[in-house]
Amino acid sequence: MARLSGLQKDVIHLYRQCIRTVKTKPRDTQPHWKNFIHEEFNKYKKLPKKEFNTIEYLLRTGHKKLEMYSNPQLKDIH
Repeated sequence: MARLSGLQKDVIHLYRQCIRTVKTKPRDTQPHWKNFIHEEFNKYKKLPKKEFNTIEYLLRTGHKKLEMYSNPQLKDIH
C-alpha cells in the first residue's frame, strides 16, 4: 500500500470527523446526514491529486461547514 500524502491524510481526517458528527444527530436523521456527506465527498472524488490549491480550499470550506453543521440545534440536513 502506498503512503498517503499530508493532504490525503487531512481529507480522510475531515471525512472521519464528519462521520463522527453524524452520531450526535437524532437517530432518524442520521441517514440523511450520511448521504449528504457521501455526496459532498464524491463530488470531488476524481479531482487530481496535484490540484493542491483546490484541495486546500475544499479542506478549509469543509472544516467551516463541519463547524456549522456540528451545531446541536441543527437536526436535519434535507
